[in-house]
Amino acid sequence: MNRIDERFRRLRKAGERALMPYLTAGDPDLPTTRSLILEFERRGADLVEIGVPFSDPLADGVTIQRASQRALRGGTTLTRILDMVGSLRPHCRLPLVVMSYVNPIFRFGFARFAKEATAAGVDGVIVPDLPPEEAAELIDATTAQGLHTVFLIAPTSSRERVQKIAAASKGFIYYVSLRGVTGARSRISDDLEAAVRMIRAETDKPLAVGFGISTAEQVRVVAKVADGVIVGSAIVSLLERAAGQADLLERAGDFVASLKGATRNGS
Repeated sequence: MNRIDERFRRLRKAGERALMPYLTAGDPDLPTTRSLILEFERRGADLVEIGVPFSDPLADGVTIQRASQRALRGGTTLTRILDMVGSLRPHCRLPLVVMSYVNPIFRFGFARFAKEATAAGVDGVIVPDLPPEEAAELIDATTAQGLHTVFLIAPTSSRERVQKIAAASKGFIYYVSLRGVTGARSRISDDLEAAVRMIRAETDKPLAVGFGISTAEQVRVVAKVADGVIVGSAIVSLLERAAGQADLLERAGDFVASLKGATRNGS
């Protein structure tokens, strides 16, 4: 069984919600990314989303854009990220999900990516700029390897669109909680609960909510209605502020632990 399925099944049985922190791989460097994933596991994270840095991250706000630029300047590539995951996997039980724009995977080769990502220990892939209608080659390649392809539902998605995305997505469905790009926001959308109800009427697959969630209180609110909560920009921003400091791992771990505690309180 794919580790994503196993993790959500276990959490549902326990009546608990998943916390999925996001990291831009290679920011500040790949050894630190590796250490952060292990620290996040130790501090209670349930899955980790590993972002592949890209020069034109259309769905990301300035915080993750800056992180991508730093990672690219440091020489981070998809090949090096998969090597890092391979070295990490024997020491980490967490489901690991790669988030990449389609161009790096296309250049790598869909079949090659699916094979090498699975061999490294990746469990799923999110490609925010590849809709299901254009993803047949990737879906075929990942399905053959047992790698889950996760698709995104937007606040503007119609019921028919939700049905199509839910049918294509494996492991879980990623609901984008706001219009626009990633980045911390001061409040959660008032439409979140209604949107989640609409999606749940169409599918029983786990639903994880991301974009704009940056505080433990916001995590608590989202955890009341969703199966998982994704936090990205707030973590990347913390790492940016703590760059070069000896307590970077501890500070990031403390933050993740506070977010995980909010998922338990909200369930």
